[in-house]
Amino acid sequence: MNKFVMTQAVCDEGLAKLKSKGIENIYIANNGDPNNYLDEMKDAEAIIVRIGKMDKNAIENSPNLKVIGRTGVGYDSVDIEAATKAGIPVIITPGANSRSVAEHTVALIFALSKDLINAHNGTCEGNFSTVRNMGRCTEVLNKKVGFIGLGNIGNQAAQMCKAVGMEVLGYDPFISQEEIESRGYTYYGDYEELIKDADFVSVHVPLIPSTKNMIGKKQLESMKKTAYIINCSRGGIINEADLIEALNSDVIAGAALDVFQCEPADPAKGDAVLEAKNIIVTPHSAAQTREAVINMAYMCIDGCLAVMNGEKWPYVANKEVYNHPKWADK
Repeated sequence: MNKFVMTQAVCDEGLAKLKSKGIENIYIANNGDPNNYLDEMKDAEAIIVRIGKMDKNAIENSPNLKVIGRTGVGYDSVDIEAATKAGIPVIITPGANSRSVAEHTVALIFALSKDLINAHNGTCEGNFSTVRNMGRCTEVLNKKVGFIGLGNIGNQAAQMCKAVGMEVLGYDPFISQEEIESRGYTYYGDYEELIKDADFVSVHVPLIPSTKNMIGKKQLESMKKTAYIINCSRGGIINEADLIEALNSDVIAGAALDVFQCEPADPAKGDAVLEAKNIIVTPHSAAQTREAVINMAYMCIDGCLAVMNGEKWPYVANKEVYNHPKWADK
C-alpha cells in the first residue's frame, strides 16, 4: 500500500525521491486540515504536514497511519500526545533549514537598523528628503543582540552577528553557562534580564506551554525605547496584542516578524499586527530558500520511509513513542 498524504506538495525533488523509492500512491490535498479528507486518511501510512495541522481526531481516524512528517523543527501543529498514544512517531528535520532561518534573522536585524521598509515606501511615495532626514537608522557595530534560544538556528545567527561586530547576549535553559561563554557570548540565566539589556532581541524557541506569551506587556515595557524585537520562531511566543500596543505607543523602536499568532496573516481578516507602526513582516518564509526546502523534504521523506520500514528514526519530536507496545520488538 505505502500511501503518502501531503497537506501540500513537497518540492519536485522530494516527490522524485519518493517515486524513486517505489512510492506511487501519493495524495496531495492542498488543504491544511486532514479532517476535511478523512476518506483519504483511512488507508494512509504516512502524512507530511507542511502548512496545516494533525489533530487528535485526524489521528484517531487514520487507522493505518504509521508516521507523521513535519518539514521543519516546529511541531505545535501536531497533537503530540495523541500521536504518541497511537504509537506514531512525529518526524522533524533539525538542521535542515537552520542556515536559511539564521540568515533571514540577520537580514531582518539589518532591515530594522536601516529602516529599510519606511525608506523604500517613503521614497516611492515622493518623500525622498523627509525620509532621508528622519534619523531612524543606526549601525549594528557594538550593539547588543540578545538571543533567546541558542539551538542550531539561534547559534548560527549569533555567530553571524558576532562576525559583524555585535555583542551577543545568550539565554538558553538547556545550555550551560560554560558552553555559552565558550562561544564568545555573554551568558544570561534569566531571559527577562537579557531583554532589558539588549538593543535587538531575537527569539528562537519552540512554541510549547512554557513559552507561550513568554514575551508580553511587562517584558516589552522593560526594553530600551531604542530596541527592536525579531521573531522567526513561532507566533504566540510574543503576545501579539501586547506587541501591537508597544509598537503603536513607541514603547520600542520596531519589530520584525516572520511568524504570527494566526496564520496566514491576512489584512482582510483584520489582523492588526500588519498595520502596526515600525514593523517588518514576512510570510513565514524564513525557511523557504531553495536549499532549505530540498533539505527538509529529503530529511522528512527519509525519516518517514525508515519508520514505515520499522526503523527507529532518531529525529522525532516524541522520542517516548518508542516505548509504545507497537515498538516493543523493534
